[in-house]
Amino acid sequence: MQATRGTSLTPDDDTNPPTARSRRIVLFAVVAVVGYLTDLITKILAVARLEDADPVVVIPHVLHLTFVRNPGAAFGMATGFTIVLTVIAVTVCVVVIRMARQLRDPVWAVGLGMLLAGALGNLTDRIFREPSFLQGHVVDFLQFPDWPPNWPVFNVADVMINLAAAIIVIQTVRGVGLDGTKVSKKSAADPDAA
Repeated sequence: MQATRGTSLTPDDDTNPPTARSRRIVLFAVVAVVGYLTDLITKILAVARLEDADPVVVIPHVLHLTFVRNPGAAFGMATGFTIVLTVIAVTVCVVVIRMARQLRDPVWAVGLGMLLAGALGNLTDRIFREPSFLQGHVVDFLQFPDWPPNWPVFNVADVMINLAAAIIVIQTVRGVGLDGTKVSKKSAADPDAA
């Protein structure tokens, strides 16, 4: 009936809603921007209000705000390797942005958006924060004082990176590709089965 009224039936029609790919790229971008801005704003507030201050108890024995400048990576590893960590973060950002072109799955879009937000958040600190350009220390301020014991102080970017890692592992175990297709165990084991 649409064809008789002159309406196009082709999916290339400009009046069609955005494709699944473009919607997923928008979702990826929104998650990345919101995550990055959340990390940036919370770090600005942490520097302004927590530096040179005693830890703030938000929830006793559960969550404290404790200001730390971290010269290394997560869990205090790689101290003194800021340049190497910067190169790794830039590489992660480039790879994630290139992977985003293939996105058609919303869960992957959220996971990769979080990964980009976290990598950019800590990269921004390494480039621009004290003690010097490209030698910056990452601002950490969230602390679980009693659970688990001796858990390191962290930030929103670290949360984003860890949630992204969990999403990526889950999607990989489920066999869901960036494009949303599910890889069956049979076809994954025997590439000629298709």
